Amino acid sequence: MNNIRVRVADWHKDNSEIRRIRESVFIAEQSVPPELEWDAEDVGAVHFLALEGDYAVGTARLLPDGEIGRVSVLRDWRGLKVGDRLLEAVIAQANKLGLVEQKLSAQVHATAFYEHHGFKVVSEEFLEVGIPHVDMIRTQG
Repeated sequence: MNNIRVRVADWHKDNSEIRRIRESVFIAEQSVPPELEWDAEDVGAVHFLALEGDYAVGTARLLPDGEIGRVSVLRDWRGLKVGDRLLEAVIAQANKLGLVEQKLSAQVHATAFYEHHGFKVVSEEFLEVGIPHVDMIRTQG
Protein backbone atom coordinates (compact mmCIF):
# COMPACT_ATOMS: atom_id res chain seq x y z
CA MET A 1 0.00 0.00 0.00
CA ASN A 2 0.88 3.70 -0.10
CA ASN A 3 1.77 3.75 -3.77
CA ILE A 4 -0.15 7.02 -4.03
CA ARG A 5 -0.06 9.31 -7.03
CA VAL A 6 -1.89 12.59 -7.42
CA ARG A 7 -3.22 13.98 -10.66
CA VAL A 8 -5.26 16.94 -11.80
CA ALA A 9 -8.84 15.78 -12.16
CA ASP A 10 -11.52 16.78 -14.63
CA TRP A 11 -14.62 18.02 -12.76
CA HIS A 12 -16.97 16.46 -15.33
CA LYS A 13 -15.13 13.22 -16.13
CA ASP A 14 -14.06 12.50 -12.52
CA ASN A 15 -17.18 13.88 -10.85
CA SER A 16 -18.39 10.56 -9.43
CA GLU A 17 -15.02 9.89 -7.72
CA ILE A 18 -14.78 13.43 -6.33
CA ARG A 19 -18.36 13.22 -5.07
CA ARG A 20 -17.82 9.76 -3.52
CA ILE A 21 -14.88 11.01 -1.46
CA ARG A 22 -16.36 14.35 -0.40
CA GLU A 23 -19.72 12.78 0.46
CA SER A 24 -18.00 10.14 2.58
CA VAL A 25 -15.76 12.59 4.45
CA PHE A 26 -17.79 15.76 4.75
CA ILE A 27 -21.44 14.71 4.50
CA ALA A 28 -21.39 11.24 6.12
CA GLU A 29 -18.56 11.64 8.67
CA GLN A 30 -18.76 15.33 9.52
CA SER A 31 -22.48 15.96 8.93
CA VAL A 32 -21.97 18.85 6.52
CA PRO A 33 -25.33 19.51 4.82
CA PRO A 34 -25.15 18.50 1.13
CA GLU A 35 -26.40 21.93 0.05
CA LEU A 36 -23.35 23.51 1.71
CA GLU A 37 -20.86 20.96 0.36
CA TRP A 38 -21.63 21.50 -3.30
CA ASP A 39 -21.29 25.01 -4.73
CA ALA A 40 -20.93 26.84 -8.02
CA GLU A 41 -17.17 27.24 -7.46
CA ASP A 42 -16.56 23.55 -8.24
CA VAL A 43 -17.04 24.15 -11.97
CA GLY A 44 -14.22 26.74 -12.19
CA ALA A 45 -11.84 25.03 -9.76
CA VAL A 46 -8.82 22.87 -10.50
CA HIS A 47 -9.58 19.52 -8.87
CA PHE A 48 -7.12 16.87 -7.74
CA LEU A 49 -7.44 13.15 -7.10
CA ALA A 50 -5.09 11.05 -5.00
CA LEU A 51 -5.11 7.50 -6.30
CA GLU A 52 -3.87 4.16 -5.12
CA GLY A 53 -3.71 2.24 -8.35
CA ASP A 54 -6.93 3.26 -10.09
CA TYR A 55 -8.87 3.80 -6.86
CA ALA A 56 -9.41 7.43 -5.81
CA VAL A 57 -8.76 7.86 -2.07
CA GLY A 58 -8.47 11.65 -1.70
CA THR A 59 -9.42 14.91 -3.35
CA ALA A 60 -8.92 18.66 -3.10
CA ARG A 61 -9.66 21.76 -5.13
CA LEU A 62 -7.88 25.00 -5.99
CA LEU A 63 -9.89 28.11 -6.82
CA PRO A 64 -8.65 30.78 -9.25
CA ASP A 65 -7.91 33.17 -6.34
CA GLY A 66 -5.52 30.71 -4.67
CA GLU A 67 -8.00 29.31 -2.16
CA ILE A 68 -7.45 25.63 -1.41
CA GLY A 69 -10.44 23.68 -0.19
CA ARG A 70 -12.34 20.44 0.12
CA VAL A 71 -9.15 18.60 1.08
CA SER A 72 -10.39 15.14 1.99
CA VAL A 73 -8.95 11.65 2.37
CA LEU A 74 -11.01 8.51 2.90
CA ARG A 75 -10.79 7.20 6.46
CA ASP A 76 -8.86 4.00 5.66
CA TRP A 77 -6.09 5.97 3.91
CA ARG A 78 -5.51 8.59 6.61
CA GLY A 79 -2.12 8.55 8.29
CA LEU A 80 -0.47 7.22 5.12
CA LYS A 81 0.77 10.59 3.79
CA VAL A 82 -2.05 10.81 1.22
CA GLY A 83 -2.96 14.29 2.49
CA ASP A 84 0.67 15.39 2.24
CA ARG A 85 0.95 14.27 -1.37
CA LEU A 86 -2.39 15.83 -2.22
CA LEU A 87 -1.52 19.19 -0.65
CA GLU A 88 1.95 19.20 -2.23
CA ALA A 89 0.34 18.73 -5.66
CA VAL A 90 -2.15 21.55 -5.04
CA ILE A 91 0.61 23.92 -3.88
CA ALA A 92 2.77 23.01 -6.90
CA GLN A 93 -0.15 23.74 -9.25
CA ALA A 94 -0.89 27.04 -7.48
CA ASN A 95 2.76 28.06 -7.87
CA LYS A 96 2.72 27.00 -11.53
CA LEU A 97 -0.34 29.23 -12.05
CA GLY A 98 1.45 32.16 -10.41
CA LEU A 99 -0.75 32.12 -7.30
CA VAL A 100 2.01 33.18 -4.90
CA GLU A 101 -0.39 33.33 -1.96
CA GLN A 102 -2.50 30.30 -1.09
CA LYS A 103 -5.22 30.44 1.52
CA LEU A 104 -7.59 28.03 3.17
CA SER A 105 -9.98 27.60 6.06
CA ALA A 106 -8.65 24.71 8.13
CA GLN A 107 -10.49 22.64 10.66
CA VAL A 108 -8.74 23.45 13.92
CA HIS A 109 -7.61 19.84 14.49
CA ALA A 110 -5.75 19.98 11.15
CA THR A 111 -3.76 23.20 11.68
CA ALA A 112 -0.50 21.38 12.46
CA PHE A 113 -0.82 19.47 9.17
CA TYR A 114 -1.13 22.73 7.22
CA GLU A 115 1.60 24.45 9.24
CA HIS A 116 3.93 21.61 8.20
CA HIS A 117 3.30 22.75 4.62
CA GLY A 118 4.09 26.40 5.31
CA PHE A 119 0.67 27.80 6.19
CA LYS A 120 0.24 30.25 9.06
CA VAL A 121 -2.91 30.91 11.08
CA VAL A 122 -4.22 34.42 10.33
CA SER A 123 -7.57 34.47 12.14
CA GLU A 124 -9.29 33.71 15.38
CA GLU A 125 -11.17 30.44 15.60
CA PHE A 126 -14.67 30.48 14.06
CA LEU A 127 -17.44 27.98 13.34
CA GLU A 128 -18.10 26.87 9.79
CA VAL A 129 -20.93 24.36 9.38
CA GLY A 130 -20.66 23.78 13.13
CA ILE A 131 -16.96 22.80 12.97
CA PRO A 132 -14.18 24.98 14.50
CA HIS A 133 -11.97 26.49 11.77
CA VAL A 134 -9.19 29.05 11.34
CA ASP A 135 -8.08 30.90 8.24
CA MET A 136 -4.53 30.13 7.10
CA ILE A 137 -2.23 31.63 4.46
CA ARG A 138 0.92 30.38 2.74
CA THR A 139 3.15 32.63 0.65
CA GLN A 140 5.47 31.15 -1.94
CA GLY A 141 9.03 31.89 -1.12
